[in-house]
Amino acid sequence: MKWKNIGITSDHAGFELKEYLKNYLTQKGYHVKDYGPDSDKSSDYPDFAHPLAYSIIDKTIEIGISICGSGNGISMTLNKHKEIRAALCWNKNIAELARSHNNANICSLPARFISKDEAKDIVEMFFSTEFEGGRHLRRVNKIPIPK
Repeated sequence: MKWKNIGITSDHAGFELKEYLKNYLTQKGYHVKDYGPDSDKSSDYPDFAHPLAYSIIDKTIEIGISICGSGNGISMTLNKHKEIRAALCWNKNIAELARSHNNANICSLPARFISKDEAKDIVEMFFSTEFEGGRHLRRVNKIPIPK
C-alpha cells in the first residue's frame, strides 16, 4: 500500500459514493480524511474541494479523491490550485493514464455516471499506478502557467 493518507470529498451528488468509498478504503487499511460534506443536502463543491487541495499542497494528505455529479465542477475547482492535478476518471484506463502520464494527485469521479463497483476499480487503478516520469515529467512541469 503506497498511499497511506488519502483525502476524499464530494458535493451532495457525490455524497453516497464518497461514503461508500471511504468505508471501502478504511476497511482496506487506508487512513481516509473526509473533507465533507456530511450529508446529501444540497452543497457547493468548491467549499469542500479547496480544503482537500490545500491538504495535498501542504502534504497532510498524499493523494485524493473528489466526487460530484459529473466530476467536472469539482475538478475545475481543484485545478485552480497550482500544485494540483485533478483528473476526471470514468474508467480504469483513464485512471491509469492520469497517474502514469500526468502524475495526477486527485482522482475525480462522476457519481451520476459510474457504479460503485466501477468507482472501486477506478480508485484501485489510480492508487496502484506509478508515474512514468521521463518525457511525461517534462510535460507535467509545463502545466503551471509560466510567469
